[in-house]
Amino acid sequence: MSTGQYDVDAARPRGGRLPRRERRAQLLSSALEVFVAQGYHAAAMDDIADRAGVSKPVLYQHFPGKLDLYLALLDHSCDTIIANTRAALESTQDNKQRVEATMAVFYDYVASDTGAFRLVFESDLTNEPAVREMVERVTTETAALVAEVIHEDTGLSDEQSRLLAVSLVGMAQVSARFWLTEAGGIERSDAAALVAALAWRGIRGYPLTDEH
Repeated sequence: MSTGQYDVDAARPRGGRLPRRERRAQLLSSALEVFVAQGYHAAAMDDIADRAGVSKPVLYQHFPGKLDLYLALLDHSCDTIIANTRAALESTQDNKQRVEATMAVFYDYVASDTGAFRLVFESDLTNEPAVREMVERVTTETAALVAEVIHEDTGLSDEQSRLLAVSLVGMAQVSARFWLTEAGGIERSDAAALVAALAWRGIRGYPLTDEH
């Protein structure tokens, strides 16, 4: 599964001419490092340009301002989590394995050495409406994907399915972040499996539609 990294040919000179798409990817990669290390408010466009090995005018050719750059990164990070959740749910028809795969999405994401999850789950700019909307989109859209499966496989209403889905997604987000900072002595796969087992013991109690 993708962890949301930006792939740029490391062999190319940092300050050399790159096709626009590759230059944009390079700038996003450098910006991610700066934002993760410093947070939005402390980060400066000068820092990002220096990290990328380009002039500020080059950076501004691609991104008009710091907020535009941050939003581009955040949008990519949100898309990554949502896409990986969708892939996990579609990877099997076995609901126990679906729970395990979905839980692993969040643990794999927070464990990524890019630290991109901090933009989504620990942003210091949630007072900005555009940022808050994107951050909330992760919970909204991943829960919608999970709710669809719950609704199809049980006799629960849309509202009930959505409530359970939000609860499962919240469990995945919070436990994964706790594991990273407080329970790192547990292997990632073991931690994800442990929480997935807890989630499955709860969700499997709801009857399948064809059992009604």
